[in-house]
Amino acid sequence: MQTYHKIQTVFKRDMANRGTTLLDGQWSMPEFEYLANNEWVFTEKVDGTNIRIMWDGEKVSFGGKTDNALIPAKLVERLRERFPNGSAFQSAFDCGGVCLYGEGYGAGIQKGGTYRPDQDFVLFDVLVGNWWLQREDVVDVAAKLGLDIVPIVGRGTLHECIDRVRGGMESTWGSFQSEGIVARPATELMTRGGQRIITKIKCRDFVTV
Repeated sequence: MQTYHKIQTVFKRDMANRGTTLLDGQWSMPEFEYLANNEWVFTEKVDGTNIRIMWDGEKVSFGGKTDNALIPAKLVERLRERFPNGSAFQSAFDCGGVCLYGEGYGAGIQKGGTYRPDQDFVLFDVLVGNWWLQREDVVDVAAKLGLDIVPIVGRGTLHECIDRVRGGMESTWGSFQSEGIVARPATELMTRGGQRIITKIKCRDFVTV
């Protein structure tokens, strides 16, 4: 099953400064500028390790950001506890070719604050065949499989999203700074090249801007 696509940062990076800061106001994609005043949905970006949970119609398998990525042993153990067989997927889906995308998060994984004392999986996207599920359907999948899902932290224009991150924001998981926001148009769209229109905005990118 395919690895998760790259999420483009909202502004271009200052390569003269080794890409450590953003060129504030210089959109990284023309679609971001064109859609900036429309409604976007903001979800909290989780500081963790990218995880795929795949169902081919017969068995469940796990993968990281790439096929060769190593998954922490404690996290593998937790995933196996959650999905000892395919019964949960059989009750949630009537087909194979399913991939759940999310973050492995918790103690020992993230660099910053503590999301939780153990390690687990939080869902942010679901691909069935070639179709990306809409948010309400992802919520339904999470409920059926007993999974956490990244929370919606707001809605508004892309400008409002940037301002919210620029000022720093506390995580919904506790009294520590959130990594940032992943934003997508309220109606999901793609570029003419078939790329999903979705962006990430990290709090740390604005520290020195």
